[in-house]
Formats: sequence, C-alpha cells, structure tokens
Amino acid sequence: MTMLRKLLAPASLTLCALAAMPAHAQVEGRLATVDTTRTIIATTAFQTAYQQVETTYADQIATGRTKSQESQTLLAKFDKNSDTQLDEAEQAAMRKSPDFTKLQTLEQEILGLKNQIDGARIYVLEQIIQQYGSALQDVTTAEKIKIVLEPSGVLFSTPETDISQKVVNALNARVPAVGVVPPVGWQKSLQGEQIYKQVQQFLLYAAQIGQQQQQQQEQQGNTAAPVGR
Repeated sequence: MTMLRKLLAPASLTLCALAAMPAHAQVEGRLATVDTTRTIIATTAFQTAYQQVETTYADQIATGRTKSQESQTLLAKFDKNSDTQLDEAEQAAMRKSPDFTKLQTLEQEILGLKNQIDGARIYVLEQIIQQYGSALQDVTTAEKIKIVLEPSGVLFSTPETDISQKVVNALNARVPAVGVVPPVGWQKSLQGEQIYKQVQQFLLYAAQIGQQQQQQQEQQGNTAAPVGR
C-alpha cells in the first residue's frame, strides 16, 4: 500500500485501532489532521497549472463547447414535449433519424476532447501526488507527529491540530511547478483518477458556495437600497 493510499483510507480504521489499544497504552507524539484534497488544491503548482491547462487547451475547450451546443440543438429536435429529456419513443425516433449518425460522431468527438483536458489535469495532480508522502513526512518529522487523520473521520479537534497549511508549504518547496502536457505514452493511474474526482467535487462545491454567497450579498444590497420617491 502506497503512502497516499494510506492517507486516503477511511480514518475510522485508525480510530478503531486507537479504541482497541489497552488502557495503559500511550502514543508518544502528537495527533494531527490533514485534508488531502484541500492541501493539493492550495499548492502553488496546482493553482498555476490548472490555469495553464485553460490556456494550453483553449482550442479543445472551445471546440468541445461548440460541439456540445451542436449536439444539444440536434437532440432538441426529438424532445417533443420540451422536458429536456428523451423518453423511449423519442429515443426510438432519434435512432431512426439521419441525424443519429451525426449525433454519435459528435459524442465521440466531445468525449475525445474531454479526455485530453481531463488527462492534462490528472497529469498535473499525479506530479504533485508523487511528492505528497515526502512532504507529509517532512512535517510530521519536524512536528513530532505520530498519527495523521483526515478531518472527516474526526469528531472533534482544535484548530492547531490541522497541519494542512504546513503540508502545503512543504509541497510548495518540493514541487514548485509542474507540466501540463503529458509525455508520449503516458497513461493515467487509477489513483490519479480518484484524486481528480475528489478535486473536481471540491471545486464544484466551492463554486456553488461562492455563488450562493454572492446571491445573498446581492439580495442584501437590494434590500438595503433606498426607496425612491
């Protein structure tokens, strides 16, 4: 089992192990928490590289959006009840249509473009992940920490228990920058895909929270605005 897989294993296993310790057993050293996903996202290498992906793959991103719009326009022709979904009858009509082959081609092209962009982002993450275990070791050694848990598996902890920022600093020192174009023959790993899904979910959640906060601020601004005569 790799260092990163150990970090991503459910923290409940560690808690169970602690509970099973004899009453007289003591852990010599600190316990700490690290949010792996948030730590990776906070690194300079990640933030810079993710922006570079948007620039380097700008043509693929733009082409993918255009083809997606074209596909949606074609699909709308078969959505007779305008519910944005195709029922069995509508799908049957679509398969019999001359547009069906074009839709299949568009689907394949969109998937190919998406795979290029996703692959670049996974490549970015894998380069950072390779240094994660060493960066964590740097911090745990310096801080004399014996056990590290994911915050999601901890019922209570004080703020100073969280060493995520210290691990971010250690990662920044070890991997200040990464590439965004995978070399020829590169294959994404299962571990890289798993981390990528977690990162994308985190970014989506953060964007939703930011949008909600902006809407609340706008509503408060409208409420506080003076009423004209």
